[in-house]
Amino acid sequence: MATDKIRVLIVDDIAETRENVRKLLQFETDVDVAGTARSGKEGIQLSQELDPDVVLMDINMPDIDGISATEIIRQKSPHIQVVILSVQGDPNYMRRAMLAGARDFLTKPPMGDELISAIRRAGEMAHAERAKGMQQRLGPSIPGGVPMSLGNSAAVSKGKIITVYSPKGGTGCTTIAVNLAIALNNDDTRTVLVDANLQFGDVAVFVNEQGKNTILDLTPRVDELEVELVEEILIKHEASGIHILAAPQRPEMAEKVGAEQFGKVLQFLQRMYSYVVVDTSPILTDVILSTFDISDVVVLVTTQEIPAIKNSRLFLDLLQTMGINKNRVVFTMNRFDKRISITPERVGENLKHEISAAIPLDEKIVITAVNRGVPFMIDNKAQPVGKGILSLAGAVRARLTLLEESEAEAPIKR
Repeated sequence: MATDKIRVLIVDDIAETRENVRKLLQFETDVDVAGTARSGKEGIQLSQELDPDVVLMDINMPDIDGISATEIIRQKSPHIQVVILSVQGDPNYMRRAMLAGARDFLTKPPMGDELISAIRRAGEMAHAERAKGMQQRLGPSIPGGVPMSLGNSAAVSKGKIITVYSPKGGTGCTTIAVNLAIALNNDDTRTVLVDANLQFGDVAVFVNEQGKNTILDLTPRVDELEVELVEEILIKHEASGIHILAAPQRPEMAEKVGAEQFGKVLQFLQRMYSYVVVDTSPILTDVILSTFDISDVVVLVTTQEIPAIKNSRLFLDLLQTMGINKNRVVFTMNRFDKRISITPERVGENLKHEISAAIPLDEKIVITAVNRGVPFMIDNKAQPVGKGILSLAGAVRARLTLLEESEAEAPIKR
């Protein structure tokens, strides 16, 4: 499914805009323009008839505005992903668009690379959602049509471990881990954030919750963990709703946590939460190496700096040596500055691993958030940097779904 072309419907009341976008997309071998619509109503109708993967939706149209049309399309066909285009970069518009179910929000006229990257991210999500819907319609069964036992059902619902890692210090790993955890957390997918930087972990500082319980309160009892005990030790971050397992408060205490103990804690948390997000240090300790082994996805963070890109290449090679499938890596560029010629596309081509999300540079918002102890996904998620995190969260969800699909087929192949 992931190799299928991304079918796009263009909805805009200006004929010239529709034609310009169509011409731009015709050069992309993995994109197919399924049709064009001149109004919101026509866009809704064609989205039902053509069933595209992605709808490029203008926000201002004479009959039904793009946000209302998005809401209707998403209600009728939740697998269709909508990318909204607007001449105004108003945060209020962005917020309304996201609430309506839009996958992305771009300011018109979008740059070619920016538009195509957004379409590919949305297309990956659409393909994953289609596959997920197909699996749900078929029902939870094993080959031969025999319903799964309760034991198998519990295994399927086990939470996912998402490890955020950069082989270069100072790339913003903790910022991404904290805000990604908040973006993934909701009533249906509860998220816990774990600090694996056991010597100098900062997760608790980033949410202004330092000086409370840490992983050292769990490791002595790692073989007799109970939900009530773990809930008592975890830090509850009221503003975001996530739970946090903090690192030891002093560097010398790190040696009290072994790799096996840490792994058992993570696997217990999988039973309690939909997502276990793990922040790490650049140094490949036994704890971090063992975390890679049990991770469902590794979010590899780079920047546009040559040393960070060089180290990312080395890490991807290391994963191959460790026998970890590169499909489990969601490659991410942090602090992306359009003024610098080293683009995500160029880095992806050079390292032969596509960058799935680019989080824009916004030092003012990010540094202020860190110093206040209030992550920007709480009060600035409509800003471009917040949209970058939402895009990363979408890429992670889509990758997890695709991996589940491939694993579901594996027993049949064996």
